[in-house]
Formats: sequence, structure tokens, C-alpha cells
Amino acid sequence: MLRTLEEQVLKQAAPAALKNEFAQHDFERLHGFCILTYMASLSIWLTFDLIVSFPGQQGFTFYSMVFLASLLITTIVLSFTHRARHFQWINLLFVLIIAVAVRLVIEGLPMDLHPVWLILGASSILYSASVMPLRRWSFFITVVITWSVLNPFWMTGTSITELKGLIVLAYALFLTALTLYSFITLRQARLYNYLMSKLLLEQAYVDALTGIPNRRAFMASAGRRLKAQPREHEHYLAMVDIDNFKKVNDAYGHEIGDDVLKRIATDIKGVMVDFDYARLGGEEFAIYLAHVAREEVEALAARLCQVVREQPTRPAATISIGLARIEDGDSLNQALAKADQALYQSKHAGKDRYSFHP
Repeated sequence: MLRTLEEQVLKQAAPAALKNEFAQHDFERLHGFCILTYMASLSIWLTFDLIVSFPGQQGFTFYSMVFLASLLITTIVLSFTHRARHFQWINLLFVLIIAVAVRLVIEGLPMDLHPVWLILGASSILYSASVMPLRRWSFFITVVITWSVLNPFWMTGTSITELKGLIVLAYALFLTALTLYSFITLRQARLYNYLMSKLLLEQAYVDALTGIPNRRAFMASAGRRLKAQPREHEHYLAMVDIDNFKKVNDAYGHEIGDDVLKRIATDIKGVMVDFDYARLGGEEFAIYLAHVAREEVEALAARLCQVVREQPTRPAATISIGLARIEDGDSLNQALAKADQALYQSKHAGKDRYSFHP
């Protein structure tokens, strides 16, 4: 079963909307890690800057204060950022600032050390970026910014025609290829895992035939509502059953019966869009109506019966509804039992109607 699901996920190309959903989920999950990475990067840069400034006798300049303030502000802005698309631009700004700041520190070192330290600085930035929740375009721009600012051949006296220059170039290309591969592979793995978990959740909590929540999902969501809602507000539970459904299956076949189930589910979804609803199994559905008055419940039940009854499709179908007010101390199972008793009253009173539990 798991192998079948894996093959199903791998064959599907994720649509743009799902990729955006994944990007937001990935950013929310790694938000704290991103802040920690920024703080670590800032601390490492500040440590090297202080070493060059004081033991290296270069002096802690005004530019150092500007870069330190800029990096701090960017980190603080990130801590208040909650949208993945905003993070992409914040990260590009942080990469630009810290790359220039690293270049500033390296300028204080002896000239023959510049290429090595520029490569080291670039590798640190690219590695950090490769494990962050970035979009592909954002990571590619990060690579361009990093090598544009930390170019080991710019103002270093190193020529690409020399042996030293060839070694530096080979390492730079290897580093770029490695980080690109790591980023793409990790991002693809996270996207794959997200799609797998989403598919498994859908199969666990969505009814495969009708596309609405199943019993497991209803018991979880209705249970949360029952505990969360203030008890001064009224809660009602509705049980819905399709009238004479066995006769429909016997007369028209199970395929037509499945069409009737899907049609009723669509009607419930349309009328009860603001509430929790589910297919409990067979031809039974349940609806949890929270924070409503009895008059509104009556209007909704009557409307649902009318919508189902007046569907122009064939075979014609009607439903019976049992309604129960959830009293203080009632559990969800107790409320379901009371609604089921009210449903029994509707069935024996002629069907195609709703009844309240006494």
C-alpha cells in the first residue's frame, strides 16, 4: 500500500498552488532555525571583525557599526515575518549585507590570504542558504550575489591563468555544484514528504467516494468544537439518512446508488458550508451545528430537505434528519445517540422531514 502511494506521489507534478502551500509550511516549520542561522552568522562575522580590528590593529570602523546594525535589523525583521514570500526577499537582503561585510573584514587581511578567505566566506553563506526554506529562484540569486561580492579573482591579484587561480576556480565550481545539488535534493525530499503526508491525511480523514470528511475526521473536529465553544451558546447535532436507499441500490444498481450518495454529499456541503459535516458510513451523514439558535437550525434542516427533494436528477431522493440539542455534560457519542433517536422519529413519521429530540 505504501509503495502504491509513493508511486502515485512521484508520478504527479505538484501544481503551483500546492508548491506555494508547501513553501509556507516549510518556512513556518523552519522559522526558528532561520533566526538561529542569522544570529550565528552575525556572531561569527562579528568575532572575525573584532579579531581583525583589534589584534590585527585595523580598528573597529564606522562601516563595521553600520553592517552590524543592518544585520541585527534584518534578523529582527525576520523574527516578525510570517509569510514565506517575504522571507525570500529578506534573505536576499541579508545575504547581500553579510557578503559585503565579509568582504570588508577580509580586506583587512594580507593580500595573499584573500582568495582562500573569500572562498571560505562564500562556502559558509552558500551552505547556510542550501538548508533554508528558499524557493529555487531565490537560492539561484543567492549564489549569484555571493560570488559577485566574494569573487576570489576581483582585487586579489590572483589570475585564472596561474596554477593558484586554476585551483581556486576548480574549488569554486565544485562548491557551487555541491551546494546546488544539496539544495535541490533536500528541497525535493521535503516537498515529497509533504505531499506524502498530505495524501495520507486525505485518505485517512476524507471519504473516498463523496470527497467530504469521514467519520474519523468528524469525531475529531466535532469533539474539539464541543470542548472549545462556550457553553452559553447552543450546539446541535444532526443525523441525516437517505430515504429508501436500499431500494435505490436494488432497482438501479450500486453505481447509481454511489451517484446519489455523492449528490446528497454535495447538497449537504452547499447548505451546511459553515458547519462541520461528514459521511459516517453507508447512507448516513452527520452535521455539527455550533453557535446557532433553534430557529436557525430548523431553517437549515428544512432548506436541506428541500434542496435534496427538488434536485432534477434521477432517481429522485429524499432525506430524513434527526436533530438533538447538546446539553451540558453531553459527550459527542451521547449527542449522536439522541440525534439518531430523533432520526428514527422522522423515519416513522413519514420521512422527508426533520425532527427534534424531545
